[in-house]
Amino acid sequence: MESLEALVAHIQGLSGSPDEVAHLHNLLKQADGDSLRAHAAALVPFLGHLSPGAHSLGYLYLLEACATSGANLREFGGGDFLVTMADFLTACSADQIRLAPDKFLNVCRVLKDQVTQLNAPIRGIAPLRAAVRKIQASPEQLTPVHADYLLLCLLAKQYKAGLSVLEDDIFEVDQPKDLFLYCYYGGMIYIGLKKFPKALELLHNAVTAPMPSLNAIAVEAYKKYILVSLIQNGQVPSFPKYTSAAAQRNLKNHAQIYVDLCTSYGNGRYSDLETFVESNAAAFQSDNNLGLVKQVLSSMYKRNIQRLTQTYLTLSLEDIARSVQLETPRDAEMHVLSMIEDGEIHATINQKDGMVSFHEDPEQYKSVEMVEHIDSSIQRLTALSKKLASIDENMACDPAYLQKTGRDRGRFDYEDFDTVPHKYF
Repeated sequence: MESLEALVAHIQGLSGSPDEVAHLHNLLKQADGDSLRAHAAALVPFLGHLSPGAHSLGYLYLLEACATSGANLREFGGGDFLVTMADFLTACSADQIRLAPDKFLNVCRVLKDQVTQLNAPIRGIAPLRAAVRKIQASPEQLTPVHADYLLLCLLAKQYKAGLSVLEDDIFEVDQPKDLFLYCYYGGMIYIGLKKFPKALELLHNAVTAPMPSLNAIAVEAYKKYILVSLIQNGQVPSFPKYTSAAAQRNLKNHAQIYVDLCTSYGNGRYSDLETFVESNAAAFQSDNNLGLVKQVLSSMYKRNIQRLTQTYLTLSLEDIARSVQLETPRDAEMHVLSMIEDGEIHATINQKDGMVSFHEDPEQYKSVEMVEHIDSSIQRLTALSKKLASIDENMACDPAYLQKTGRDRGRFDYEDFDTVPHKYF
C-alpha cells in the first residue's frame, strides 16, 4: 500500500469531477481492506485534513476502516470520534458515498451501536435521519438504515422523529429483514403515539409479508398485532389468503397466551379478563407487552359501552356502570365523556337525572372539510393504483420472474384482500 500521505493527497486532488472520483475509487479499492484497518489509529489525524462534504468518498474509506478495525473507538478520541462520524453522515455528498454503500452502512451501524452502548440514543437520531436520505436512491426505497434509525427513536422515546421516514410510501425493498424490522419498529412508534390504526397497518404487513419460514420478528409483531387489534377493533381478523403458509401454520403456536387473551376478551366479561391478565402478567412482562395488555383490559370498558349503544336509546349511568362492571356511576360518566370526546360514540348526558341518550353518527359527509378529505384520499389511491400497475408490468416483463413462476401466474381477486385500515385514508 502506498503511504497514507500519498493516499490523502490523491483524495484531496481527485474529489472534483465524476471522472476524477471514479479514478479515486479505483485507488481506494486497491488500498482497502486489512491494509487500511491495520493502520486505523494512524488514519484518524489524516481525517482532519479532509472535508466530509468535498472529499466524501475518501473520507468514507478512512472513517470506515477506523470504525470497523475492531479497536476500542475510545483509542481514537472516544466521544470526539463519535462526533466525527455524526458530522460525516450529516455533511457527506450523496453522489460520492453511494459509490461505496456497504462502507456507508457500516459507519451507520457502528454509530448506532456506539450511541446505544453509551445509553445516549438521541445522539444518533439526527445523523441517521440524514444518512437515510443520503443513501436512498428515491424516497420510495427502504434501506437498512431505516430500521436502525427507528430503533434509536424508540430507545430515545422520540416517537415523532420516526414519522419523518414512516410517512413515506415504500415500494422498493432489497432485503426482507429490513422490511420486517421497519414494520415492527414503525408499529411500535405508532403505538407510542397511540395512533393504533397506523400501528395496526405496519404490524399487519410484518405478519403477512412473504416468508419461507417463520422468523422471530414476525412472531413478536404478531403478539403486538393481536393486542392492537383488540384495542382498536375489539377483535382479531383471520389471516388473509395472501399470508404465507409458514405464518398461518405456526404463528398462533408461538403466541398461544395472546390467542387465549383474545378468546377471553371476546367473552366480554371484564372480571374474567382481569383475572387472566393478572395470572399471566409475568409472561406478558417478559415480552415487554404488559403495558399494552393493560390498555387492552381498559379498552373492554369502551367496547362494552359501544355494545350498549347498539341495544339502547337511553340508559342511566348507574345501569351502564353495572353492565360493564365499573365501580360507580361517576366512573361510567367519565368513560362515556371520554368516548364522546374521541368520537367513539355519539351521545349526550343529562346531568339532572344521570341519563345517557345515544345518537346516530351526525356526520353527513357534505362539509367542505369532508369533501376535501375524500378528494385527497381518491387522489392518493389513484396515484397508488398507477404505481402498482407500473410495478406489476415491470414484474411481468422480468425474465427471471417469469422463469421462476411461469407465465400463467395466478392473481388475487378483490375478495382475497382483507379490510385492515390503510394509510391512504
